[in-house]
Amino acid sequence: MSNRDVANVLWFDELHRQDVNLVGGKSSSLGEMTSSMNVPVPYGFATTAHAYRYFMDATGLNKKVNALLDQLKDYEDSDELHATCTKIRDLITSAQMPEDLAADIKQAYAELAKRMGQDDPFVAIRSSATAEDLPNASFAGQQESYLNIHGADDVVNRVQQCYASLFTDRATYYRHKQHFPYEKVALSAAVQMMVFSKASGIMFSVDVTNGDDTKIVIDTIYGLGEYIVLGKVTPDHFVVDKQSMKIVEKNITTKPVELVRLPEGGTKEQPVPAELADKPVLTDDQVLELAGYVKQIEQHYGCYMDMEFALDANTNKLWLVQARPETVWSRRNKEKQNKSTEDDNVVAENDAKVAVRGLPASPGVASGVVHVIDSPKDIDEFKSGEVLVTLMTSPDWVPAMKKAAGIITNNGGMTCHAAIVSREMEIPCIVGTKSRGKAATDVFHNGDVVTIDAKNGVVYEGKVESLLKKPTTNTATASGQVVAAETFPPTATRVMMNLGDPELADKYSSLPADGIGLMREEFLWTTYIHEHPLYLIEQGHPEKVVNMLADGVSKVARAMAPRPVILRLSDFKSSEYRKLKGGEKYEPHEPADLLGWRGASRYYDPKYVEAFKLELAAVKKVRDEFGLKNLNVMIPFVRTVDEARKVTTIMREQGLVRGADFKVYMMAEIPSNIILADQFNQFVDGYSIGSNDLAMLILGCDRNNDTVAHLFDERNLAVKRAIRHLIKAAHKDGRTVSICGQAPSEYPEFTNFLIQSGIDYVSVNPDMVKATKRNVAHFEQRILLDKATGRGLQDPTDYEW
Repeated sequence: MSNRDVANVLWFDELHRQDVNLVGGKSSSLGEMTSSMNVPVPYGFATTAHAYRYFMDATGLNKKVNALLDQLKDYEDSDELHATCTKIRDLITSAQMPEDLAADIKQAYAELAKRMGQDDPFVAIRSSATAEDLPNASFAGQQESYLNIHGADDVVNRVQQCYASLFTDRATYYRHKQHFPYEKVALSAAVQMMVFSKASGIMFSVDVTNGDDTKIVIDTIYGLGEYIVLGKVTPDHFVVDKQSMKIVEKNITTKPVELVRLPEGGTKEQPVPAELADKPVLTDDQVLELAGYVKQIEQHYGCYMDMEFALDANTNKLWLVQARPETVWSRRNKEKQNKSTEDDNVVAENDAKVAVRGLPASPGVASGVVHVIDSPKDIDEFKSGEVLVTLMTSPDWVPAMKKAAGIITNNGGMTCHAAIVSREMEIPCIVGTKSRGKAATDVFHNGDVVTIDAKNGVVYEGKVESLLKKPTTNTATASGQVVAAETFPPTATRVMMNLGDPELADKYSSLPADGIGLMREEFLWTTYIHEHPLYLIEQGHPEKVVNMLADGVSKVARAMAPRPVILRLSDFKSSEYRKLKGGEKYEPHEPADLLGWRGASRYYDPKYVEAFKLELAAVKKVRDEFGLKNLNVMIPFVRTVDEARKVTTIMREQGLVRGADFKVYMMAEIPSNIILADQFNQFVDGYSIGSNDLAMLILGCDRNNDTVAHLFDERNLAVKRAIRHLIKAAHKDGRTVSICGQAPSEYPEFTNFLIQSGIDYVSVNPDMVKATKRNVAHFEQRILLDKATGRGLQDPTDYEW
């Protein structure tokens, strides 16, 4: 046995990372950075695991602790757990430390004073747990840290308090749950020169929200770092790309309070000056300096790292005060687990109103009854399966967190203790709701039912049933026999699906469709809303339109995500609008309403424009509040180019602007749409051919009139020539063309004509998706084969006009 093995104190520059068994993870890591790396670490020493075991043995505490733990019957009983742990801690703090151990600690403190050239220097004392034979054990944040300590007697006293902190309620509960025998755990205390922090923070060499190891995450607040770990302040959040070493994301929060050091020792909370509260804590240069240290430390250790830093008020120098391996993503990657919630077939049901939004700290989906807890003393009242809502969670809350279906907090950042522990326990957790507009404790009350979508940082009111469903994609029959999975060849021409009823979106989402080419808004009005939009505005309930439309549309967008969904804005005729409650007052009696006040002509009309704005607000809600960016829109029945300009102007004014992730399409169903396609192109991203109305208007034939029904045929050459011309004109300006009429569903040969013409998308009814997918693949292969051999069938028809 070497002298190091029996030493009570070891200096940082004597320690290396392999000394975990001597001084625990935290102290050995501080030693590694001091002795083997060129990064700024405040100097200090560590008491050893040997010293702790000597203390426990010499004082006879081991037997007493074992006896008390043996009497503990139910670790889930917070009162019993608390009473036992309090007794153990009292025994440890009141014991007389062996004189030689106390003398060694005092001597090291005197030596530190001498080396630093200060009398009674201020130090931080951080506990560093070590678990023999348990290299993957994580004790993050479970033992205490003491800041701003000075004087030899106080240092000895705080080391003893560190020893006692092995038996806090949370640490004892955690060890029990993880089956760690307490005798195998020892404690080192790192005694380190205090940084007089004007700012501090936490850093990770992997994005802990999603496991992206190409990114570095840095969270920072004013004052001492304890308020990040406790979740008391929501930190500024920076993401740096490791390759380019550029800041790729920056989220600056309001930081109302800070924990500061008092000159005579100890700490206090004070308000952050108003002029600084909303300002970034660090400059970009400081963020990049820290990112450089993170990269260096990760390379040195060869694994994902979790670090703490402080910015000294006197010197403006950045110091690293802790580094340890990050546990959650390291473990997940090691075990090759893939628990991504993106596989969930998420569809909102009934009412899916957003209650609050926050930071998605631990991914997952959960629903349950809200239990608001303001104080740790009320933890006993918390029942298994409830949703914990609180100002912030701290390590004391682990027993309650373990029981929770999900966790929502007002404060805290992506790296606060609540976030880390939730990820480790795989409990869906959203933190920092206050920084995103609404404090959870102001919104929710005991007994409320909520659904947490912690992948997207959204909490919905009520139990959103289908958000909680998993897709049933296994290929085994009920008898357990494995059957061949159905496969579909990839096609260059995308096969989309027409859909009216949002309730069917979940059922049809597993079809091999490339998205929704046409979602009819009218179904939502007749099934859910039932009332005329102008009537609802007059009654003072315009929000009913916005919420119900958004609910229905979001069901489809969620079920299909990330595949695109194209919502056709309202296209009722006046007789159909009149059937809605209150509609009689607002609708004209038109002799031929099929050719009357419908589609785009309503949207900019002063008599209807306010109702149209409600539709746009619903689209914005789905895209912005629900975060479903796969939703796009289509304008129906646009008679003139000026109508396209007017409608898209209103959309832009309402915040719906065409761009890379938001497309505005137009129905092509009027001859003018075809003839003037070169001019319509400037206002839209593409077209969807409504072959029913287009055939009717080209042939002058009312498709609803039995007398002339035999003349109605979308396959007529006039219709085909119009379609071929539209594709040519649209493609010239980089616009896409789809078809959403009945023709491709009814006539496979018509689909062949469309593919030969270069159409981009074919949208069919759900029952035809699989057949059309195979037909399209067949027709595309035929084109390739014919081109290769030069011997394909020739179509003698001239489609040009």
